Amino acid sequence: MDDASREALVPRYRFTGRAEGDLAPGALGVDERRHALAPMPWTWLHQVHGAEVVVVDEPGAYVGARGDAAVTTTTGAVLCVTVADCAPVALLGDGAVGVVHAGWRGLVAGVLGAAVEALARLGAGPLRAVVGPCIGPSCYEFGADDLETLQSVLGPDVAARSREGRPALDLVAGVRSGLAAAGVEQCEALGVCTACSHEHWSHRRSATTSRQALVARVGP
Repeated sequence: MDDASREALVPRYRFTGRAEGDLAPGALGVDERRHALAPMPWTWLHQVHGAEVVVVDEPGAYVGARGDAAVTTTTGAVLCVTVADCAPVALLGDGAVGVVHAGWRGLVAGVLGAAVEALARLGAGPLRAVVGPCIGPSCYEFGADDLETLQSVLGPDVAARSREGRPALDLVAGVRSGLAAAGVEQCEALGVCTACSHEHWSHRRSATTSRQALVARVGP
């Protein structure tokens, strides 16, 4: 793709909530809800809390592929990750876009760095990131020993306290740390806690199987 063509493509993204309906793969009526959001071929993933990145080179390719991030420069390809407390992260570049499912296991595995590297190979240029609704530290109690291990990988800022004063994980701080390590300094976080918000699903709050999504594409 030449520079002029790339500049004509704009990364577009959307974080959904309950209002858009359950977008979990296999949910009843999910195909209709996907079409209502973006009437183009979608790529969604078999998410495993790892660091695998799927490079989508044609619309609708690699549906159900194992991975926790997807990237593309292809017009008409809709990328999707689904969440119910983990952080959905949009990576936005020149004529390129990425979506990342970032839970604590994925952060430790290096999913953000892997996605940034995949976008660099596609020639995306400087990236900025947007972190959507995810569980906040006030609601995310975490074992002290596990939290200490995470601090050794992601830095001290991930350690927080819950509303009750117990050890907790600051997931957004972990995302910022992972992005900074990958060279992405520009990061906006929406600051919505899924466990507090009744406009979003939260597995921690209700053990639900329903999911909201990050949906993204590039286009004119």
